[in-house]
Amino acid sequence: MAATTEAGMTWLAYALMTVVAWGLYGVFLHTGATGMGDPQNGRIKAFLFVGVAYFVTAVLAPLVVLKLNGANWDFTSKGTTWSLIAGTVGAAGALGVLLAFGAKGSPTVVMSIIFAGAPIVNAFAAMIVHPPKGGIGAIRWPFFLGIFLAALGGFLVTKFKPDPAGPAKPAAMQSVQQPRATEPEKG
Repeated sequence: MAATTEAGMTWLAYALMTVVAWGLYGVFLHTGATGMGDPQNGRIKAFLFVGVAYFVTAVLAPLVVLKLNGANWDFTSKGTTWSLIAGTVGAAGALGVLLAFGAKGSPTVVMSIIFAGAPIVNAFAAMIVHPPKGGIGAIRWPFFLGIFLAALGGFLVTKFKPDPAGPAKPAAMQSVQQPRATEPEKG
């Protein structure tokens, strides 16, 4: 087992940062899409601003970092091609999230299916692109159990999701009864 020194676990902090960011992504994206106030095009309007955010964080920020680091500006065709493919599938995923929301999927269900299913796809794609040492037969059973549990978790969260709150009920009209005027007693 690898040593778990402070420097050796930095990746975990970044991974957990991503868990939080992507865990909030669906809820914030759904809120943005519905907040556009346009049932027809709100999803696409939200996607436009996702693109703006991606441009700022994934284009402008790296340009500044590369410039500050004095990086060379040589890019290999393999690195460029695979990075563009990665960006395209990431953007397609963001669009898929919005389309799922537009088809009346709730953030609880949509994001649970995505985040349970994505590790499964990742595990198999990684084994194809980067075959494991010793082949598939060398993989220990807990790895496959983890894939199964990810699928089971996605199913359970979807099947037993909390019911959404209904629309707010208007406050009950309180009837204010005026005291009836009484006739003076005759007497």
